[in-house]
Amino acid sequence: DNDETKDLTSAQNQSGKAAPKPAKASSWEELRTGFEEHLQQTKGHVERLEEIFEMLGESPKGKKCAGMEGLVEEGSEVMKEDFEGALMDAALIGAAQRVEHYEIAAYGTVRAFAETLGESKHVSLLEKTLAEEKETDDKLTEMAGEINQGAFNEERKQPHSEAASGKKNVKRIA
Repeated sequence: DNDETKDLTSAQNQSGKAAPKPAKASSWEELRTGFEEHLQQTKGHVERLEEIFEMLGESPKGKKCAGMEGLVEEGSEVMKEDFEGALMDAALIGAAQRVEHYEIAAYGTVRAFAETLGESKHVSLLEKTLAEEKETDDKLTEMAGEINQGAFNEERKQPHSEAASGKKNVKRIA
């Protein structure tokens, strides 16, 4: 379905434009590097979608993905919080995984449509991107396991604050 693919193209473009911000906000070099590498990968994802539209003889433009717009806004709000160090990194990972899960769902849907229509070249391109999105999500899950303990320890060290009660930060990060 070309409408779904246009929506996905919009989502990827929005995700790509927003990607440098969490890289700058991260204090953990491994996470910052991961964000930067995924930004480069996202450019390849957009190129694959453009290749599909070229095969169809259509333009990829014409639709704005409201779902990704909301996720990008949520990510921007996370970066405005006064979290530091591991707390900020944990929050960034959570925001990034929401984006990845949205993209995984969208690519899965579009791939299924292409498969139903017998568009094997499209399926192949979409499967490559879907695999990369899943790999990124797996890496984020691994990093979350490492960073969440640090965030928990940092939070416990903040006496007499809302963070010390665990109400604000734990809810947001979980």
